[in-house]
Amino acid sequence: MKTRFTTGLVALAAGSALALSGCGSDRGAAEGGESAPAGFEDGAKIGVALPQKTSENWVLAESLFNDGLTEAGYEPVVQFANGGVSEQQNQIQAMVQQGVEVLVVGAIDGTQLSTQLEAAKEQGIPVIAYDRLLENTEAVDVYEAFDNFHVGELQGQALLEGLADRKGEGPYNIELVAGSPDDANSKPFFEGAMSVLQPKIDDGTVVVKSGQTSQQQAATQGWEPENAQNRMDTILSGSYKDDDLHGVLSPNDTLARAALTSAKQAGKDVPVITGQDSEVESVKSIMDGVQYSTIYKDTRELVEATIGAVDSYKAGEEPEVTDTESYDNGVKVVPANLLEPVIVTQDNAAEVYEGDPTLEGLTE
Repeated sequence: MKTRFTTGLVALAAGSALALSGCGSDRGAAEGGESAPAGFEDGAKIGVALPQKTSENWVLAESLFNDGLTEAGYEPVVQFANGGVSEQQNQIQAMVQQGVEVLVVGAIDGTQLSTQLEAAKEQGIPVIAYDRLLENTEAVDVYEAFDNFHVGELQGQALLEGLADRKGEGPYNIELVAGSPDDANSKPFFEGAMSVLQPKIDDGTVVVKSGQTSQQQAATQGWEPENAQNRMDTILSGSYKDDDLHGVLSPNDTLARAALTSAKQAGKDVPVITGQDSEVESVKSIMDGVQYSTIYKDTRELVEATIGAVDSYKAGEEPEVTDTESYDNGVKVVPANLLEPVIVTQDNAAEVYEGDPTLEGLTE
């Protein structure tokens, strides 16, 4: 049975699953001190705290939030924290002090924002975790994201399919790359992929010659491509002097390109490699037959769903959710609204990207 990212599954009563935390004096209160959606006026400030600009989808999210919130009648306050966690902490604190009505947080490290989120809770400000789960705090009300465990499953499946298609019969030598350990999404990505790959490792269909099969061993601090490339350089020089590298599990496109660069510099044939985010250079690489796959998580769809949640709070209503059981942040189970990711290979890229203003033309 599929197990998503949980640190201890907690049952939720239907009436409390969607309750908002905290209450400001001007926002109304429910029995027992819990906040109840009270609604707010047109023109309200909406805070959006985004992480570093480590991938194209975050840069796109900035413009989509600015445009979408403005068109919906809000005053957006959208900021990146390229200086790291302390900068994001300060930005969120400032947004609370500015009187935002809703706080949307794409965290750098979802475990390091408890103080700032509690300050939002004290003011009765609903907190939306955007794309990355906010951990170890009661002060988060809903999680808007794609189904990240399923992302990992799709990546694992694509790797096996690509190996069979491009490398003939096994066994296959593969290596694993994981995301940054301070990003809550790295765990479901890796666990989803390993739910597919581990049985094939156990039966000898695939072999991880480096022996680095845990998320901790495969982690890439900060999602920085140079960290992934340096690690892959070390693995190739130590474990693949006389052997071929057939495949690489990569959690996103940026790290996939780093691993491909390492393999090329080591004189290895192009390995079958996965990715995520449908970055332009990787989509071009897929169409050229180099990178095998990516994941399409339409940022437009996720931002639209998040603004829909803001609209719900404005109307004094609870936002739509699809999952009230799976996302335990260490303190509470956070109600989640999960969107479906799509695997993309050369075979279906034209169909998947049809209508995407950036990617559609790359498949012609």
